[in-house]
Amino acid sequence: MILPSPSIEYFLLSPLFIVFGMAVVGVLAEAFLPRRLRYGVQVFLTLSGLIAAFAAVVVVARTVPAAGRRTVMGAMAVDRPALFLQGTVLLVAVLATIFVAERSKVVVKNSVSAKVFAGLDSFTPQASSVPDSEAEQEAQRAGAAQTELFPLLLLSVGGMMVFPASNDLLTMFVALEVLSLPLYLMCGLARHRRLMSQESALKYFLLGAFSSAFFLYGVALLYGATGTLTLTGIRDSLAAQSDESMALVGVALLSVGLLFKVGAVPFHSWIPDVYQGAPTPITGFMAAATKVAAFGALLRVVYVALPPLHHDWRPVLWGISILTMVVGTITAVNQVDVKRMLAYSSVAHVGFILTGVIADSSAGLSGTLFYLVAYSFSTVGAFAIVGLIRGSDGVEDAELAHWAGLGQRSPIVGVMLSMFLLAFAGIPLTSGFISKFAVFRAAAQGGAVPLVIIGVISSAIAAYFYVRVIVSMFFTEPTDDTPQVVEPGVLSKIAIALCALVTVVLGIFPQPVLDLAEQAATLLH
Repeated sequence: MILPSPSIEYFLLSPLFIVFGMAVVGVLAEAFLPRRLRYGVQVFLTLSGLIAAFAAVVVVARTVPAAGRRTVMGAMAVDRPALFLQGTVLLVAVLATIFVAERSKVVVKNSVSAKVFAGLDSFTPQASSVPDSEAEQEAQRAGAAQTELFPLLLLSVGGMMVFPASNDLLTMFVALEVLSLPLYLMCGLARHRRLMSQESALKYFLLGAFSSAFFLYGVALLYGATGTLTLTGIRDSLAAQSDESMALVGVALLSVGLLFKVGAVPFHSWIPDVYQGAPTPITGFMAAATKVAAFGALLRVVYVALPPLHHDWRPVLWGISILTMVVGTITAVNQVDVKRMLAYSSVAHVGFILTGVIADSSAGLSGTLFYLVAYSFSTVGAFAIVGLIRGSDGVEDAELAHWAGLGQRSPIVGVMLSMFLLAFAGIPLTSGFISKFAVFRAAAQGGAVPLVIIGVISSAIAAYFYVRVIVSMFFTEPTDDTPQVVEPGVLSKIAIALCALVTVVLGIFPQPVLDLAEQAATLLH
């Protein structure tokens, strides 16, 4: 039998080619350029590649028909949800790159010596007690040496763009590994708390390897049950079958890999340790972009491949959503470290987003897409603010007990962080309120009213630990342990301000993005 030659639609895949191409160029630059040139070149390549890829996504979105198109012999689907999520990942990656690239130097005096540390640069080792100018030069050299992060970030972004656009399970698995492996490395590159960072990377790698094995085993069982790997082929085969036992086991194992990536209970145990140990800019990138990509893949599997098993997977997702909201919320109340608190907060938000998935309707799909956009900008901004807060030794200080009076000393930082926290809590006039309203309304319309009630109660409880941080910053007197706030560079200031602006605008004027999400709520079947 003569197989047809593969047809690759280069224009439709141009955003992916741009990102992966820039990643390859970045690897070559890392290998051949002298050290003094690497930092500037890598930042330029990364930012220009991401912006060009976003422009390509916009152009492709204007030319692709509303129903979408299949490419690479049906392995990928270029439709509006995929392009919407790809654009979101690219915007988050641009902001994350700015925070990763921050190299501002601030001198902090204490009673022992002069310390020099980078504003948001979690990857630069702390300088020794040497004169200020020499210390700054040493910090700059050390920071410039950590330029392998940028091609790794681009490779991870490329995997995140393929993941929600995958139209067969094998392509989805490859994308899962491409987005995950660079993250494992980047989580272990913090220099101030090296052992904690390496421990977080090892935990993430081991648990990620197990989840990938479950995913691949599920793919094998689904192939055995249906004889195909394409999502539409699986749907058609399941609709024609009477015995679905093997397929159900395959779907259960497949779901482990997807729910691990989104951080749903009981597959969430890696999140607090990894978020706390990883460099803070990487934590923000991972908390936002990975969820966007993973939920995109989960939506495609559930809405395209599994409609024949609707009555089987929906009750399971009910239980997982309830557990995720309750466990994430209750556990976050007891946290004394702000990064761990935000980590458990992100777990709770996974439960909220799952209510949109459970709705199993176009309203649920559009509400989920809107939630992912709003949550991404607030998350990146919140972790960027946390990265600004340093102790007298130049190391990030996320201990809540030390944040007393922080907002009085640095009102702008306190107000911006408070804005992000209020958005997480779902307070009106923030993007978080509109996001939760959209997914809860879709879930209620889909018959999941008890789930919505649990979600509202969890949101009310979650408001406690967000408000606790605000009270500590503004209504408690500063102490000797109150940390310093680093002044970032111009680009980082603009990026943080943009995150805050999006958080407010989506809370007051959400309709344009809601309309865009509604127009994008049509998966290729």
